[in-house]
Amino acid sequence: MTQQQSAEPALTGVRNFRDVGGLPTVDGRRVRPGKLYRSGHLAHATDEDREFLTGLGLHTVFDFRNAADQALEGPDVELPGVRNVNIPLTDPAEGADFWRMVRDGDLAQLRAALSDGQAADRMARSYRIMVRRRTPEHRRVLHSLAESHVPALMHCAAGKDRAGLSIAVALLAVGVDREAITADYLESNSPHRRYRVRRGKNAEGGLSPEVMELLAPLFDARVSYLDAAFSEMTDSWGGPERYLSEGLGLTPAHRERLRAALLTDD
Repeated sequence: MTQQQSAEPALTGVRNFRDVGGLPTVDGRRVRPGKLYRSGHLAHATDEDREFLTGLGLHTVFDFRNAADQALEGPDVELPGVRNVNIPLTDPAEGADFWRMVRDGDLAQLRAALSDGQAADRMARSYRIMVRRRTPEHRRVLHSLAESHVPALMHCAAGKDRAGLSIAVALLAVGVDREAITADYLESNSPHRRYRVRRGKNAEGGLSPEVMELLAPLFDARVSYLDAAFSEMTDSWGGPERYLSEGLGLTPAHRERLRAALLTDD
Protein backbone atom coordinates (compact mmCIF):
# COMPACT_ATOMS: atom_id res chain seq x y z
CA MET A 1 0.00 0.00 0.00
CA THR A 2 1.41 3.36 -0.96
CA GLN A 3 0.70 6.83 0.33
CA GLN A 4 -2.91 7.86 -0.24
CA GLN A 5 -3.50 10.11 -3.25
CA SER A 6 -7.31 10.28 -3.20
CA ALA A 7 -7.41 13.69 -1.52
CA GLU A 8 -5.17 15.40 -4.07
CA PRO A 9 -7.46 17.47 -6.26
CA ALA A 10 -6.27 19.95 -8.84
CA LEU A 11 -6.29 22.87 -6.41
CA THR A 12 -5.52 26.03 -8.34
CA GLY A 13 -4.84 28.56 -5.59
CA VAL A 14 -3.17 26.29 -3.02
CA ARG A 15 0.16 24.65 -3.78
CA ASN A 16 1.83 21.57 -2.39
CA PHE A 17 -1.35 20.12 -0.82
CA ARG A 18 -1.39 16.49 0.21
CA ASP A 19 -2.77 14.00 2.69
CA VAL A 20 0.03 12.15 4.46
CA GLY A 21 -2.30 9.19 5.03
CA GLY A 22 -0.87 5.81 4.12
CA LEU A 23 2.66 6.36 5.35
CA PRO A 24 3.96 3.24 7.17
CA THR A 25 5.14 3.07 10.77
CA VAL A 26 7.98 0.91 11.99
CA ASP A 27 5.50 -1.38 13.80
CA GLY A 28 3.42 -2.14 10.71
CA ARG A 29 0.65 0.42 11.11
CA ARG A 30 -0.12 3.36 8.81
CA VAL A 31 -1.15 6.97 9.06
CA ARG A 32 -4.92 7.10 8.74
CA PRO A 33 -6.03 8.96 5.58
CA GLY A 34 -8.04 12.10 6.17
CA LYS A 35 -6.40 13.02 9.48
CA LEU A 36 -3.26 15.00 8.67
CA TYR A 37 -2.72 17.26 5.68
CA ARG A 38 0.01 19.65 4.57
CA SER A 39 0.17 22.46 2.03
CA GLY A 40 1.39 25.90 1.12
CA HIS A 41 -0.55 28.94 2.30
CA LEU A 42 -4.30 29.27 1.78
CA ALA A 43 -4.33 33.01 1.05
CA HIS A 44 -5.02 32.54 -2.66
CA ALA A 45 -7.49 29.68 -2.42
CA THR A 46 -10.24 29.92 -5.02
CA ASP A 47 -13.91 29.35 -4.27
CA GLU A 48 -13.52 25.80 -5.56
CA ASP A 49 -10.44 25.26 -3.40
CA ARG A 50 -12.30 26.59 -0.39
CA GLU A 51 -15.21 24.24 -1.07
CA PHE A 52 -12.87 21.26 -1.22
CA LEU A 53 -11.00 22.23 1.94
CA THR A 54 -14.26 22.79 3.80
CA GLY A 55 -15.34 19.30 2.77
CA LEU A 56 -12.36 17.76 4.55
CA GLY A 57 -14.02 18.46 7.90
CA LEU A 58 -10.89 20.08 9.31
CA HIS A 59 -10.73 20.78 13.02
CA THR A 60 -7.57 22.93 12.96
CA VAL A 61 -5.41 24.75 10.44
CA PHE A 62 -1.90 25.47 11.71
CA ASP A 63 -0.34 28.44 9.90
CA PHE A 64 3.41 28.62 10.51
CA ARG A 65 3.93 31.88 8.60
CA ASN A 66 5.16 35.01 10.29
CA ALA A 67 3.78 38.52 9.99
CA ALA A 68 6.07 39.37 7.08
CA ASP A 69 4.82 36.34 5.14
CA GLN A 70 1.22 37.28 5.79
CA ALA A 71 1.82 40.87 4.74
CA LEU A 72 3.34 39.63 1.47
CA GLU A 73 0.81 36.90 0.65
CA GLY A 74 -2.28 37.86 2.62
CA PRO A 75 -4.23 36.02 5.33
CA ASP A 76 -5.64 32.55 4.82
CA VAL A 77 -9.16 32.32 3.47
CA GLU A 78 -11.65 31.53 6.19
CA LEU A 79 -13.06 28.02 6.34
CA PRO A 80 -16.36 27.64 8.21
CA GLY A 81 -16.14 25.82 11.50
CA VAL A 82 -12.35 25.51 11.39
CA ARG A 83 -10.02 26.66 14.17
CA ASN A 84 -7.17 28.73 12.71
CA VAL A 85 -3.97 28.76 14.77
CA ASN A 86 -1.04 30.97 13.77
CA ILE A 87 2.23 29.69 15.23
CA PRO A 88 5.13 31.51 13.53
CA LEU A 89 8.20 29.32 13.27
CA THR A 90 10.45 32.20 12.26
CA ASP A 91 10.68 35.72 13.61
CA PRO A 92 9.21 38.34 11.22
CA ALA A 93 12.50 40.25 11.26
CA GLU A 94 14.69 37.18 10.89
CA GLY A 95 16.19 37.26 7.43
CA ALA A 96 13.94 40.11 6.21
CA ASP A 97 16.84 41.84 4.46
CA PHE A 98 17.96 38.54 2.99
CA TRP A 99 14.56 37.75 1.46
CA ARG A 100 14.29 41.30 0.18
CA MET A 101 17.60 40.73 -1.60
CA VAL A 102 16.28 37.44 -3.03
CA ARG A 103 13.32 39.29 -4.54
CA ASP A 104 15.03 42.48 -5.67
CA GLY A 105 18.81 42.06 -5.50
CA ASP A 106 21.10 42.38 -8.47
CA LEU A 107 23.31 39.60 -9.77
CA ALA A 108 26.34 40.71 -7.79
CA GLN A 109 24.36 40.57 -4.55
CA LEU A 110 22.91 37.17 -5.36
CA ARG A 111 26.30 35.74 -6.27
CA ALA A 112 27.89 37.14 -3.11
CA ALA A 113 25.19 35.72 -0.84
CA LEU A 114 24.22 32.44 -2.49
CA SER A 115 27.08 31.00 -4.52
CA ASP A 116 29.58 28.32 -3.50
CA GLY A 117 27.15 26.44 -1.26
CA GLN A 118 26.12 29.42 0.85
CA ALA A 119 22.42 29.09 0.05
CA ALA A 120 22.31 25.39 0.95
CA ASP A 121 24.27 26.03 4.14
CA ARG A 122 21.80 28.73 5.12
CA MET A 123 18.88 26.37 4.63
CA ALA A 124 20.49 23.60 6.68
CA ARG A 125 21.19 26.08 9.49
CA SER A 126 17.57 27.25 9.42
CA TYR A 127 16.36 23.69 9.98
CA ARG A 128 18.72 23.30 12.92
CA ILE A 129 17.49 26.58 14.37
CA MET A 130 13.85 25.49 14.07
CA VAL A 131 14.62 22.34 16.02
CA ARG A 132 16.75 24.07 18.65
CA ARG A 133 14.75 27.26 19.24
CA ARG A 134 11.17 26.40 18.34
CA THR A 135 10.47 23.59 20.78
CA PRO A 136 7.59 25.48 22.49
CA GLU A 137 5.88 25.89 19.13
CA HIS A 138 6.33 22.28 18.08
CA ARG A 139 5.27 21.16 21.56
CA ARG A 140 2.05 23.14 21.19
CA VAL A 141 1.27 21.56 17.82
CA LEU A 142 1.88 17.97 18.91
CA HIS A 143 0.00 18.35 22.17
CA SER A 144 -2.93 19.74 20.18
CA LEU A 145 -2.88 16.71 17.89
CA ALA A 146 -2.71 14.46 20.94
CA GLU A 147 -5.94 16.09 22.13
CA SER A 148 -7.57 14.79 18.91
CA HIS A 149 -7.72 18.20 17.28
CA VAL A 150 -7.90 16.44 13.92
CA PRO A 151 -8.29 16.44 11.01
CA ALA A 152 -5.53 19.04 10.89
CA LEU A 153 -3.76 20.91 8.11
CA MET A 154 -0.25 22.29 8.58
CA HIS A 155 1.05 24.94 6.23
CA CYS A 156 3.58 27.73 5.87
CA ALA A 157 4.26 29.77 2.72
CA ALA A 158 5.46 27.07 0.33
CA GLY A 159 4.56 24.08 2.50
CA LYS A 160 8.15 22.89 2.23
CA ASP A 161 10.32 23.94 5.16
CA ARG A 162 8.36 25.01 8.26
CA ALA A 163 5.40 22.78 7.42
CA GLY A 164 7.75 20.08 6.13
CA LEU A 165 9.70 19.95 9.37
CA SER A 166 6.56 20.11 11.54
CA ILE A 167 4.97 17.24 9.61
CA ALA A 168 8.22 15.28 9.94
CA VAL A 169 8.21 15.80 13.72
CA ALA A 170 4.58 14.69 13.99
CA LEU A 171 5.28 11.60 11.88
CA LEU A 172 8.37 10.83 13.94
CA ALA A 173 6.29 11.02 17.13
CA VAL A 174 3.87 8.33 15.93
CA GLY A 175 6.63 6.05 14.70
CA VAL A 176 6.54 6.56 10.94
CA ASP A 177 9.51 4.99 9.20
CA ARG A 178 12.33 7.48 8.67
CA GLU A 179 12.62 6.66 4.97
CA ALA A 180 8.89 7.29 4.53
CA ILE A 181 9.21 10.64 6.32
CA THR A 182 11.98 11.64 3.94
CA ALA A 183 10.08 10.43 0.87
CA ASP A 184 7.05 12.52 1.83
CA TYR A 185 9.25 15.54 2.47
CA LEU A 186 10.84 15.23 -0.98
CA GLU A 187 7.42 15.21 -2.66
CA SER A 188 7.57 19.01 -2.37
CA ASN A 189 10.02 18.94 -5.30
CA SER A 190 7.37 17.71 -7.73
CA PRO A 191 6.87 20.38 -10.43
CA HIS A 192 3.17 20.86 -9.68
CA ARG A 193 3.91 21.38 -5.98
CA ARG A 194 6.82 23.79 -6.10
CA TYR A 195 6.55 27.35 -4.84
CA ARG A 196 6.52 29.90 -7.64
CA VAL A 197 9.70 31.93 -7.37
CA ARG A 198 9.02 35.63 -7.51
CA ARG A 199 11.44 38.41 -8.38
CA GLY A 200 10.87 42.14 -8.58
CA LYS A 201 9.82 43.50 -11.95
CA ASN A 202 13.04 45.50 -12.23
CA ALA A 203 15.38 43.04 -10.51
CA GLU A 204 18.56 42.52 -12.53
CA GLY A 205 18.67 39.05 -14.08
CA GLY A 206 14.98 38.44 -13.44
CA LEU A 207 14.44 34.67 -13.48
CA SER A 208 17.34 33.89 -15.80
CA PRO A 209 18.99 30.45 -15.67
CA GLU A 210 21.84 31.84 -13.56
CA VAL A 211 19.46 33.43 -11.08
CA MET A 212 17.36 30.27 -10.84
CA GLU A 213 20.48 28.19 -10.23
CA LEU A 214 21.54 30.54 -7.44
CA LEU A 215 18.08 30.47 -5.88
CA ALA A 216 17.48 26.73 -6.29
CA PRO A 217 18.77 25.67 -2.85
CA LEU A 218 16.31 28.06 -1.19
CA PHE A 219 13.31 26.54 -2.95
CA ASP A 220 14.36 22.87 -3.04
CA ALA A 221 13.47 20.21 -0.50
CA ARG A 222 16.79 18.47 0.09
CA VAL A 223 17.60 15.42 2.18
CA SER A 224 20.53 17.32 3.68
CA TYR A 225 18.14 19.88 5.19
CA LEU A 226 16.00 17.28 6.93
CA ASP A 227 19.14 15.42 7.99
CA ALA A 228 20.38 18.66 9.58
CA ALA A 229 17.20 18.80 11.68
CA PHE A 230 17.66 15.21 12.88
CA SER A 231 21.33 15.91 13.58
CA GLU A 232 20.31 18.85 15.75
CA MET A 233 17.99 16.58 17.73
CA THR A 234 21.03 14.43 18.47
CA ASP A 235 23.41 17.31 19.15
CA SER A 236 21.04 19.17 21.48
CA TRP A 237 19.10 16.32 23.14
CA GLY A 238 21.00 13.12 22.46
CA GLY A 239 18.67 11.77 19.79
CA PRO A 240 15.17 12.04 18.30
CA GLU A 241 13.51 10.09 21.12
CA ARG A 242 14.92 12.40 23.79
CA TYR A 243 13.99 15.39 21.65
CA LEU A 244 10.39 14.18 21.66
CA SER A 245 10.29 13.37 25.38
CA GLU A 246 12.46 16.15 26.83
CA GLY A 247 12.24 18.86 24.20
CA LEU A 248 8.57 18.48 23.31
CA GLY A 249 7.38 17.02 26.61
CA LEU A 250 5.70 14.00 25.05
CA THR A 251 5.05 11.31 27.64
CA PRO A 252 4.23 7.72 26.69
CA ALA A 253 0.57 8.62 27.26
CA HIS A 254 0.84 11.57 24.85
CA ARG A 255 2.48 9.33 22.25
CA GLU A 256 -0.29 6.77 22.60
CA ARG A 257 -2.96 9.44 22.18
CA LEU A 258 -1.18 10.70 19.07
CA ARG A 259 -1.15 7.19 17.62
CA ALA A 260 -4.83 6.75 18.41
CA ALA A 261 -5.62 10.05 16.67
CA LEU A 262 -3.47 9.52 13.57
CA LEU A 263 -2.86 5.83 12.94
CA THR A 264 -4.81 2.85 11.66
CA ASP A 265 -4.09 -0.87 11.70
CA ASP A 266 -5.66 -1.32 8.23
